[in-house]
Amino acid sequence: MVREFAEETGLVVSVGELRDVFADMRALPHRGVVLHTDRLLYEVSVGGGALRDRVHGTTDLARWVALADASGLPVRPFTATVLGLPEATVDLRPDDTPELPSFLTVPGPDGRPRAQRFAAYAVTTDPAGRLLLTRIAAGYPGAGRWHLPGGGTEYGEQPGVALIRELAEETGQDGRLIRLLGVASHRDTHSLGPEGYPIDWHGVRAFYRVEVDRPTVPSVGELGGSTADARWFTVGEVGDLTLTEVTEEALARAGL
Repeated sequence: MVREFAEETGLVVSVGELRDVFADMRALPHRGVVLHTDRLLYEVSVGGGALRDRVHGTTDLARWVALADASGLPVRPFTATVLGLPEATVDLRPDDTPELPSFLTVPGPDGRPRAQRFAAYAVTTDPAGRLLLTRIAAGYPGAGRWHLPGGGTEYGEQPGVALIRELAEETGQDGRLIRLLGVASHRDTHSLGPEGYPIDWHGVRAFYRVEVDRPTVPSVGELGGSTADARWFTVGEVGDLTLTEVTEEALARAGL
């Protein structure tokens, strides 16, 4: 955020509160592509620099604009949503959503494939205060450790929608989104999974607080996948488990 802000505007900012995480799609027929973009929305404060225009980049003009005047500009749909402006129609929406895997690998400079994946995970509790966790299956990175329910978003899918879908698929529970906890970025340069070859893996993960109002005995719906088991635990029992780094970070953010 700090790097992009400086490149596009010449201003130096400090990053504050994470406001929202959402996705949007845009069709570019002249290029023959449809873009799915995951966006993290932060509040920032300007601490230095001087406003300037970027030359020969994806943006070419930077100006302060009063919110009342922004409604008269041709803004991107996600910008209109963020600012509470009338729905924008600048972008061309795709007629159909392409079917693609949740991550694609590209060759890295050291010969290993690289992959980046956006995923959503849930810190899930029930009315009794129990916590829902899943155990990673053999053959996957972190095998045997307990993890948060969730997974990668599908092409064109909103993070919150993906999370509720993954929760049902992995544990059989019907969840309700409460709030966004935060976003984390983790890199594993020597990840080895079911693909059978090492991948330089970068995961960007959004964490949400989720409630299950009518808990049932968890059941794993996808056999042969990355989830081997799913269980409810008391907060006290969680301390005796071997957790993934991502799970520990999310529980800390949730105050658990």
